[in-house]
Amino acid sequence: MSTTAKTQGNQAKEQAGQAVDKLKDAASHAGEAVSSAASAAGQKAGEVASAIGQKASEVASSVGHKAEDATAAVGSGMQNLAGQVRESGPREGMLGTATRTVADSIEGTGKYLEDKNLSGMMDDVTGLIKRNPVPAVLLALGIGFLVGRVLTPSSRS
Repeated sequence: MSTTAKTQGNQAKEQAGQAVDKLKDAASHAGEAVSSAASAAGQKAGEVASAIGQKASEVASSVGHKAEDATAAVGSGMQNLAGQVRESGPREGMLGTATRTVADSIEGTGKYLEDKNLSGMMDDVTGLIKRNPVPAVLLALGIGFLVGRVLTPSSRS
């Protein structure tokens, strides 16, 4: 082989090596760009998820406050109803006593609703269940059985 062919072969090898190095650099830069884009996309997804979570929390809080306000309004309405029952019902005798008892019960329930709201009522129910677990379970089973009977279509024709 001649010297010129060897020189040309060496030059070709050197050029091929340089081309491989350029390809490696380009691949490295492309990998960095992809990694950077993936990181930015992940960050944006995290921001969107955080914003959605915050909005959901705000909506839940708003609904909770509205439910508390509605419960207080129902309690106030019940107290007004108790006053109307007292005014319009008989005042003497057995019917008078019954009217006062009913009005007192309605008024007491209205005060309870107005004072406790939903969160207080849930605390009271939780306490009642903790103090009486067996009757609570039996009651739940009975209600479940009745609901099942009502919702299940009968096979009788």
